[in-house]
Amino acid sequence: MTTYLLVRSIQGSLMASKHFPKGLDHRQRDRDGEIRHKRGDTQVKTLRKEYGDQFLSGFRATTRLDTVLKRTGAESLHQLLKKK
Repeated sequence: MTTYLLVRSIQGSLMASKHFPKGLDHRQRDRDGEIRHKRGDTQVKTLRKEYGDQFLSGFRATTRLDTVLKRTGAESLHQLLKKK
């Protein structure tokens, strides 16, 4: 279900803006309804803010998500969360 929000433009007039519902892990959906994936350059410290301080405890805070995926053999953040 797509909802519309009324937002004020720079000129001050009201206009409708599409608001796409949030999906898994509070991530936005794309226009076609697919959940947006976390970027590979997302750092572990960013993920720990959402999933807890002990998430991926074997990795440094500055390690990138794409590196973690390669080292663990997981294909996605979703698979990492399922292993947890």
